[in-house]
Order: sequence, then C-alpha cells, then structure tokens
Amino acid sequence: MDNTQLAPPLSMPQAWLESLRLRTLPLACASIITGSALAWHQGYFDPTIALLALLTTTLLQILSNLANDYGDALKGSDTPQRIGPLRGMQKGAITKEQMRIALILTVAITTGCGLLLILRACQSPADILGFVAMGALAIVAAIAYTVGKKPYGYLGLGDLSVMIFFGWLGVIGSSYLQTHQIDLLLLLPASGCGLLATAVLNVNNLRDIDSDRQNGKFTLAVRLGAHGARRYHAVLLTTALACFALYSALVSLRPVGWLFLLAAPLLWQQGRFILRETSALAMRPMLEKTVKAALLINILFAIGLVFS
Repeated sequence: MDNTQLAPPLSMPQAWLESLRLRTLPLACASIITGSALAWHQGYFDPTIALLALLTTTLLQILSNLANDYGDALKGSDTPQRIGPLRGMQKGAITKEQMRIALILTVAITTGCGLLLILRACQSPADILGFVAMGALAIVAAIAYTVGKKPYGYLGLGDLSVMIFFGWLGVIGSSYLQTHQIDLLLLLPASGCGLLATAVLNVNNLRDIDSDRQNGKFTLAVRLGAHGARRYHAVLLTTALACFALYSALVSLRPVGWLFLLAAPLLWQQGRFILRETSALAMRPMLEKTVKAALLINILFAIGLVFS
C-alpha cells in the first residue's frame, strides 16, 4: 500500500503538525497527572510544580516525536509501504536541516523549562543534581531512540524506555517534586501507568511489524513475533490494571478511589481484539483506542485519589 499515492501536497504548517504528533501529547502527560494526584492524596499538591512538570513532559514528548521522524527518515525505515502514516520529512515537506534546527530549539526550550521546574521544586543540592541528571538523561533518551549509529529503538529497548520515563520516573518523580517523600508503594501506580504507555507503543509496533522487520528495525514486537507480541500485549493490560488495584487495596482507598475499574471493560475488549485479529492492518484503529483507554484509566485513578 502506498501512503503517498494521490496525497495532496503538504503545506509547511501541516507538515510540522504531522511531525509533532499532537495526539500523543495527552498520554505523555498521564504520568504527571497520576503523580500529582498521588501528591494531592498525601496533602502536598503544588499547582505550579504540577504545571511546570506537565509542560516539561509535553516538550520531551515533542522532542521525541521530532527525533523519531528525523532518525527514521535518515535510516529509510519509514517507507510508503508501511501501514502507519508518513510524516513531514518522509513526504519531503521538511528538510534535514530544518528538522535539525527544530530539534536544537526544542532541546533548548525543554532544558529551560526543566531548569525552572527544578529551581521551583527542589529544596537541596542533592535533589537539584539528581533531577538535572535525570532531565539530561530524558533528553538523551528522547533523541537516541531512533537517532545515532545504534538507536535503542531499533534494538528492542523502546518498551523499557517507555516504562522508565512514562511510568516510574514520570509518576514517582512528579510526586516527589511536590511531597519530597519517597513511598515504595508508589511503584505500583507508576508501573500501572508505564505498562499502559508501553501497551500503546506495542500496538504501534504491531501495526508496523512487517515493515520494521524488512527495514532492520528490531522492535520488541519484531523480536517476539506477531503471536508473541499479542500475548505480551494482554499481559501489559492485565498487569497494569492489577497494579492500580493492588495499590488501591493496600492504601485502603474509599469506593470512589476504584473509579478506574470503569475502564476495565475497554481493556478487556481491546485485549480480546488484539489477540484475535492477526493482521497488522487491523492494528491501525487500535492505536488511538489504546491511547484513549490508557489516558482514561489514569484520569479516573487520579479523580479517585483526589476524592478519597
């Protein structure tokens, strides 16, 4: 299938909007929403810190999206034969030089926003150094996913990266910046959030599994194979829900704290569909549905915490 066939020429604003992938940004904020709700539940919510954390995370996701387009375009892994959409660089609407400038500007803005967050939230030199290091690591990880001689996204390590940054660091880090306390129980909702974000990546990789394999992009889905990646997806969804449920039980949340279970039927339906449908093409509509379900569970969990 040729995604460029009969496609109208892109305007420059349209090309940049495609490369920014605005639909991915709400999910990127899910970890901050959950982390801030956990801080609220402990009585330490700070709206300024939460807002700066949301802005920094959004900018990191934008950086990752732009770097992903840049790296894939240079390596030629996004071809017209792939099922997923082609972006601005792949369509020839954005040049390599323009994307490099955009990446540099995004790194600068993200760094500035991250420093503001650290200066506003951190109370000790150790905290400042720790979060500066984590911020630098997040920027490197966003770029190195597809850029460089050995991008880790091509080695099957993208799932682990998503788990770390959109789960553990995102949730626990945003909570700590407001509470300045570490509670090991937070690993449960942090893992739940990260597993749902990983499920979104897995659906994306299932959709592109054939073209990725042909172009040397060995994602975890490619390494597991189509059947194995579908079973892996079911495990991700089930374990994520179990993490949220176990945390709610251990901290004895009131019934309103279990609101996230309202989204459980969505996960069940999506898990069954992905296990049943064996074609990569069938995964195209499931990507958006998985994003919405993951975001919904995090929002419901956050609402439950606030009212508990």
